[in-house]
Amino acid sequence: MPRIDLTVKLIGEDGNIFNLIGLVRNAMYRASVPREQILEFQKEVILSESHDEALSKIQEWVNVE
Repeated sequence: MPRIDLTVKLIGEDGNIFNLIGLVRNAMYRASVPREQILEFQKEVILSESHDEALSKIQEWVNVE
């Protein structure tokens, strides 16, 4: 999976994983990340087996603050 040089503010946001995916996805769109990468990111996070695993996958894709 590619790492995108993008920092997304997630600390202090609603921790619902779908909300976090939306915040990262929107930041990716604004940064002109190719649609295919955004879809790959979403799929990988959604298929996580736990909330902690999903958070780890988000952090593998982008920088979180």
